[in-house]
Amino acid sequence: MGNRLTQIATRTGDAGTTGLGDNTRVSKDHLRVHAMGDVDELNSHIGVLLCEEMAPDVRTLLVEIQHQLFNLGGELSIPGFELLKPEAVLALDEALATYNETLPRLQEFILPAGTRAASQAHVCRTVARRAERAVVALGNEEALKDTPRQYLNRLSDLMFVLARVLNRMNGGDDVYWKSERMAQGAAE
Repeated sequence: MGNRLTQIATRTGDAGTTGLGDNTRVSKDHLRVHAMGDVDELNSHIGVLLCEEMAPDVRTLLVEIQHQLFNLGGELSIPGFELLKPEAVLALDEALATYNETLPRLQEFILPAGTRAASQAHVCRTVARRAERAVVALGNEEALKDTPRQYLNRLSDLMFVLARVLNRMNGGDDVYWKSERMAQGAAE
């Protein structure tokens, strides 16, 4: 992988470009830079989520996800390079199955709310969806492997499930959307 940073304020980006891991320079509004930034933001939001109280298994899972997101960011920073392996997607699939099995089936839509931890998990979910859209946009312009897109897709699903798990910690529940139309239909 590229050079390790020893100096942070290099001023090389003052002209509106940034360096990629292969030493090429691109505009800071390049699709690749958007995708890298969204993945970095997602990783930072997971860092905030990790400040909350949670079960040790959820914490361990989120720390592993942070490492995989760092791999994904590295892969995005070096065109044609692969760091995120398909096994990372399978690990998310397994986590989805494990945690979803503990939850009651949804009968209504839920709001991105509840405990602070669950709400932060919903923020992570929405940022994961944005990162996925950025990777899809980049993939429409340049050749990308499937794994980054698949990982972000599964991760957003997992963050939804983890939000529900975190809302149930200490006996809580989801916050359900109160649809006027559904309420009228039930009253009829």
